[in-house]
Amino acid sequence: MKPVVSLFTSSIGRKFLMAATGLVLIGFVVGHLAGNLQVFEHPDKLNGYAHFLQSLGPALWAVRLGLLACVAIHVWAATVLTLENNQARGRDHGFRHTIQATLASRAMRWTGYIVLAFICYHLAHFTLGAAQSETFKENLRPYTMQGDYRILGFTVVRAGAEVLDVHSMVVLGFQNRLVAAFYIIAVGLLSLHLLHGAESLFQTFGWRNARWSRPLRAAVALACALYFLGNLAIPGAVLTGVLSPRSPANPAAVVPAGVTK
Repeated sequence: MKPVVSLFTSSIGRKFLMAATGLVLIGFVVGHLAGNLQVFEHPDKLNGYAHFLQSLGPALWAVRLGLLACVAIHVWAATVLTLENNQARGRDHGFRHTIQATLASRAMRWTGYIVLAFICYHLAHFTLGAAQSETFKENLRPYTMQGDYRILGFTVVRAGAEVLDVHSMVVLGFQNRLVAAFYIIAVGLLSLHLLHGAESLFQTFGWRNARWSRPLRAAVALACALYFLGNLAIPGAVLTGVLSPRSPANPAAVVPAGVTK
């Protein structure tokens, strides 16, 4: 019991909690991007994927609550460590070290809080259906699966099933330029947050040393750049007309804005 308590009461324990929850959240955002990139495939893919997740019911909510707990612990640990670092710097007379630490700390703190605000908005907009225009809501109709959706060879959503048209939901959502701009800025800040956080994570777990510190930094930077570009591709494709909302009856047909089926 005492080791568990020390995770929350000691600086080392809080750093470990921050790194561990950060690792879980990195896995989530990468998986989330992989799922979202199915928007570039036949609408069956993203719609079937979303329906499968919703069909998990209590298991999905257990995962959501677990992720929320990770976010809460991550934010709490980051805030406490930042306050402790600020107090320590007040007693530190090493000028150069102070400047470098302050810049890194500010980048992590503010990008983290802005990304947290974005997550809340993103959930409200796409998951809960809040803050959506009437045109957005009018264009959403049940989607009839054209084929089976399979995971690891197993059929999880059958052809003919009526599911939520998440494909059109994503496209219609990003047709709003303000929403698209907010999303692009937020994922840019998240990528910057990951750039600093991933290196700290390796440091905390003892996976970084002087010999391969520079290659690790380059690999992390490349991964964060690819993550940002992958997220950028979705609103970018919508705004340039590459992606359009599809008719549930005919996935190849574009539904004009404001027209309902």
